[in-house]
Amino acid sequence: MSTEKITVQATINADKNKVWDYYTNPKHIVNWNFADPSWCCSRAENDMKVGGVYNARMEAKDGSFGFDFKAIYTEINLGEQFSYGFEGRTVVVSLKEENNKTEITVTFDPETENSIELQKNGWQAILNNFKNYTEVS
Repeated sequence: MSTEKITVQATINADKNKVWDYYTNPKHIVNWNFADPSWCCSRAENDMKVGGVYNARMEAKDGSFGFDFKAIYTEINLGEQFSYGFEGRTVVVSLKEENNKTEITVTFDPETENSIELQKNGWQAILNNFKNYTEVS
């Protein structure tokens, strides 16, 4: 596995409390957690505590393919940052507010099956969906 981490970012036109809620609350996660409009997030569960489980079902709308994205929280600083692990990889999500806008940064270990560019583009697309959903809701 590559030691190079991948980072994606977005600036959300909302305060940090709203961004945190929309990013971590299952009732919102199902509305933005997919990279392509032909996919959906049919369910999400989030036990946000160290050792707690995050589980989101991502699937093609036509039912042709799907998978569960399951992770275990390793560190949580409420409203600021959290990290989780899955399949031997680590993800860190951090929020920084300035002038009623919130920058969200997601840094993750890449996997070896897909190119770095493909992974970065996919995670960025999900973050862009999050931004759009959060700003409109």
